Amino acid sequence: MAPRKRTFCPTCLTALIAALTTSFLTAACVLAAPRSADPAPAGHPAAGSGLVPAGQLYSFRGGVKVRPMSADDPHISSPKSVNFHPDGQKVYINALEGLETLVYSVPDLRLIKAISHTFTAQDASLFKDGETTLFDYVYYHARKPELLNVFSGKPVEGTFSHGGRYFWVPYYRRDFDKNASDPSAMAIIDTGTDAIVRVMPTGPLPKMVAASPDGKFLAVTHWGDNTVGLIDISSQDPQDFAYVRHLVDGARLNTRNITGNRDNNCGRCLRGTVFSPDGSRLLVGRMAGTGIAVFSIPDGAHMGAFTSFSPSPRHLVIDPVKDLLYASDSRQGVVIRVGLAEALASVADSPGRDVPGPKGERINVGIRPRTVAVTPDGGTLFTSVHGSFKLVRVDTGTWQVTGSEDVSPAPVGLGVSPDGRYVAVTSQGYRDNSSANGYSGGNSVEFFAIQQQ
Repeated sequence: MAPRKRTFCPTCLTALIAALTTSFLTAACVLAAPRSADPAPAGHPAAGSGLVPAGQLYSFRGGVKVRPMSADDPHISSPKSVNFHPDGQKVYINALEGLETLVYSVPDLRLIKAISHTFTAQDASLFKDGETTLFDYVYYHARKPELLNVFSGKPVEGTFSHGGRYFWVPYYRRDFDKNASDPSAMAIIDTGTDAIVRVMPTGPLPKMVAASPDGKFLAVTHWGDNTVGLIDISSQDPQDFAYVRHLVDGARLNTRNITGNRDNNCGRCLRGTVFSPDGSRLLVGRMAGTGIAVFSIPDGAHMGAFTSFSPSPRHLVIDPVKDLLYASDSRQGVVIRVGLAEALASVADSPGRDVPGPKGERINVGIRPRTVAVTPDGGTLFTSVHGSFKLVRVDTGTWQVTGSEDVSPAPVGLGVSPDGRYVAVTSQGYRDNSSANGYSGGNSVEFFAIQQQ
């Protein structure tokens, strides 16, 4: 697909940022404003977010907060997550309903490629040896075996491995699997060519994926049945990648006759997933099950869980600079942190059991925080606050909210560039039958330059 031209250039952007190093640009926006009734986070400053608008990609729907330096892009359809490449030159956006992973240059936001996640019989070579499942997963749909790998996938989250060589994208479900009860799949994208080089099966409803810092393993967490798939990725050849463990937290959820909203009917709803810096432990948040489960790597033994830290942890991130574990808790409207060593020590002598463990430190950030990200130096944390329509900034040294930006409705995904210069937030939007077009907000990705405070 040919690149799309944008209405702004990197030279103009650099000049703008240089001229505004001590203040931020107030967006001259129109359209529906974010909810004014939502309370500001505790300790929120009167002015100054330290963020300068640096571009926006959006597809117009009611409620979008359109900023200067924006570009209307029809590919931006329910953007779920945003990931800066480790070299800082590209950014990858997963458009859930658009069934695409979008690759843009940084900082000019020129569309490089729209990677489709729709597969036909002609794409059979992407599925090694025709694989359709893993472990003992079965398909409950009456579908011909030769058609199991003919589907469209809904891209959710993503992570890089092999120093940025590969980008992994799990699918919420295969389009024919309406209840997300069957095995789903995950694409492996070669970032050199921005092409899918392999599609691997997963368990039902995979959301999070994480690579170990030592480059040996990758974990894909199944929101749909309380399990995690552990993949050996020690080879440089994606054809050699193979599942080696099936980790279970508690009891595996039987999805044979499962019905209802799978975002709610998901057992412990495993989501946030991180490896410890040495790769010896895997931490997985139970968004509906209380606490964070810990597995030892590579044997996959369930070490237990610490439960006092967060009743509903959504997203996890580890700051290796300060050896801290951060989590967003959507129910409580807080971000929580704790020393990683303290957290892991709490389950060291309780194999397979839940223990209270440390409570950590909490800070109020607003209504339903989603993704969290920390700058490379560990000094600043950002979180997308879904219910307050805000991007919130936290100083980790003082543990205070130091600013926020109003963003388009229902922000969810978040990413910080590897050089710490930019932060991007996705606003996925949501269905609203009372609106004129049945949709409210979302379909926007906003970029900001991070200024020192």
